[in-house]
Amino acid sequence: MNVVDSSGWIEFFLAGPSGPLFKPVIEQRDKLLVPVIALYEVHKILSRKMPADVVASCLDAMRLGCVLELTDRRAIAAADIALRHRLAMADAVMYSLALEHKATFWTQDMDYQGLPGVNFFPKP
Repeated sequence: MNVVDSSGWIEFFLAGPSGPLFKPVIEQRDKLLVPVIALYEVHKILSRKMPADVVASCLDAMRLGCVLELTDRRAIAAADIALRHRLAMADAVMYSLALEHKATFWTQDMDYQGLPGVNFFPKP
C-alpha cells in the first residue's frame, strides 16, 4: 500500500520536475490510500493556480484511490505522531495513516526525511 503526500500530488498535477517520480505510485490505484487531508491541501494549492473545473478533475483522480477519513481514534494517533516526530497537524495525520496501514509514504517534504517507511525525494 502507498500514501502520496500532498507535495507529491501537487508535483504530479502541475507536471513539476518531481512529478514523474510519483506517477507510477499514483497510477497503482488498487494500492493507493488517500488521506482526506491530502484532498484539502491539494484543493487549496491547485485552486490558486488552475481553473475550478481542472481542480475538480484532479480531486476526482485522487478519489480513485481509497480515501481515508479522519476519525477520533486516528486524530489521537496523529497527535502522538506529531509529538514524537515534531510534525505539523496535516503532516502527522498523513504519516500516521500510512503507518496505520503499513503503507509506504511518498513525499518531497523535508519534514519526513529519515522517518521509517518514507520514500523521500528532495525538491530539485
